Amino acid sequence: MDTINVELFGRDPKVVKAISAARNVSVTKAPILVVGETGIGKKTLARFIHQNSPRVNAALEFVDCSQDPKDVENCILGTRDAASGKFAKGALELANKGTVVFCNIDCLEENFQKKLTKILSELSDYDIDIRLIATTTKNLSKLVGAGRFYRGLYSIIGNNTIALSPLRERVEDLEQMARRFVTEISHDLLEKEVSIAPSAMDKILSHYWTQNAAELKSVLENSLNNVEGEELGEHHLTIGEKKTITESSDDQNEGIRLMSLRDAEQLLIKKALVHTSENRTQAAKILGVSIRTLRNKINEYRNTGHAYFLNLR
Repeated sequence: MDTINVELFGRDPKVVKAISAARNVSVTKAPILVVGETGIGKKTLARFIHQNSPRVNAALEFVDCSQDPKDVENCILGTRDAASGKFAKGALELANKGTVVFCNIDCLEENFQKKLTKILSELSDYDIDIRLIATTTKNLSKLVGAGRFYRGLYSIIGNNTIALSPLRERVEDLEQMARRFVTEISHDLLEKEVSIAPSAMDKILSHYWTQNAAELKSVLENSLNNVEGEELGEHHLTIGEKKTITESSDDQNEGIRLMSLRDAEQLLIKKALVHTSENRTQAAKILGVSIRTLRNKINEYRNTGHAYFLNLR
């Protein structure tokens, strides 16, 4: 595992404070909740915490809780092969003496949240010792208050919360990160050093990076493919124009606006996701479809370029 360089996160006072908190709590056994927008580096911070803990030489397991609920449960608890009868260990056993990271923990199916809470409280009975880290893009405290996240599970993971602020709120970090990405990518892909023109940097700094460092790196990788010289210009940048989307409320409309069945389906799915704070499991329940069906629909709408679904975690 490559050692995490903390300077990659930036030098903004809020980031420095978050890294300091992560380093201090890493030496303990306490569960940690990492909060931040998509692409901000929550998984990287989880790796940093593991690397700076006494568990560094033990396993580090990641579980993406936004996947199909049954797949998530099997990944965490393990599963038995119906044909061979052999049991495949889950993340809790595989990471014994190490660390388990529950990514997007807000997406855990409601009943499994309660089941997992009970299991976590009984791990010592099975001689399993893990360090628990959870990540989320949501305000779990509000979800608990709204009855959309199990209070018992939140009481386990929410006592040590580390928040990573959006990259667009840290202009100096954004500029530093853009220059570093361009240097690294140009060396690796183009085998030369490319600089960033002032006009290109102005465009980078003025863009609303909804997916933070992950989006920034992706855009710069695509943009550098267009560079033939040694400078990345504004015209090379593959950044879409920022658009303000205004949507009328149904309450202000008289009757029901006629639309195609496809558009109605898309609107209904969007409303369900907004209503549930983008909790796909809850949205699927409201819509009366499986989480897999909902995920396929979201991917379908992404491919058509729908703004809401493009920015959806």
